[in-house]
Amino acid sequence: MARGRKGRAVNGWVIVDKPAGIGSTTVVNKIRWAFEAQKAGHAGTLDPAATGLLAVALGEATKAIPYVMDALKAYAFTVRWGAATTTDDVEGAVIATSDLRPSDEAIKAALAAYVGEIMQVPPAFSAVKVDGERAYDLAREGEAVELQARPLWVDELVLTDRPDADHAAFEMVCGKGGYVRSIARDLGRDLGCLGHVAGLRRLWSGPFDLEGAVTLEQVEALARTEGIDRLLRPIEDGLADLPEVRVADVALARLKNGNPLPGVPQAALDYDAECWASHGGRAVALGRWRGAEFHPARVIVA
Repeated sequence: MARGRKGRAVNGWVIVDKPAGIGSTTVVNKIRWAFEAQKAGHAGTLDPAATGLLAVALGEATKAIPYVMDALKAYAFTVRWGAATTTDDVEGAVIATSDLRPSDEAIKAALAAYVGEIMQVPPAFSAVKVDGERAYDLAREGEAVELQARPLWVDELVLTDRPDADHAAFEMVCGKGGYVRSIARDLGRDLGCLGHVAGLRRLWSGPFDLEGAVTLEQVEALARTEGIDRLLRPIEDGLADLPEVRVADVALARLKNGNPLPGVPQAALDYDAECWASHGGRAVALGRWRGAEFHPARVIVA
């Protein structure tokens, strides 16, 4: 007999305003425990020193994680000029210094090279795998980590404040896989003054923003009580940036068996466009629109 999964079959999103000093996985584990959920995951890691939006998926919402991770994300961050660190942020040891400080004009001129499709080398202290090992594990053991550059789409990168000569504040909108620490490191290199991230906050990610986000204190206050579900958002909130296809009652059985079926798109769709199927306003599947049919990739059982 198959062993049942422990916990509640709770489905939806918890949008957390993550504090500094705690890792994303730890936040997910706290949320899962508080909701007594069978399954949990998050839609994009935040470094322990970073704050801001962390989208935690519970139960069937975990099937929508790839769609949120692939969406654009926005960050506000501050760069400290004059020093390079091992981790490219304030958590690392200083490995080089410079007395040079860039002007506002020089910073703005340098930003043009970081907008659009760029190639970015992740930080040595990152979760990127090298021969099956995490780069940060190798770096902590003192091994020289040489990571390959990878493409990144940067939609926007602007200088927002210059509080003093040593610091500059920015906002960036980018695609999946972007490292703000690499932006700070490379800007410091290009400007000849070195640099690292002194503060980082995620403002929004795909369809989610910080408005209405909950704190860990709120979660802990309601943990394992009937009131905890008030903090839960529906699965559909994570699909707001994807087109919707409505399916009829008679098609549900076919859909649950993974078969393609006709539907009614809420807007014109290109062939093979990613979309989600709904019935009675509830998400029932994720998939693609091909011709006049919805082809399910993941069926949502909630």
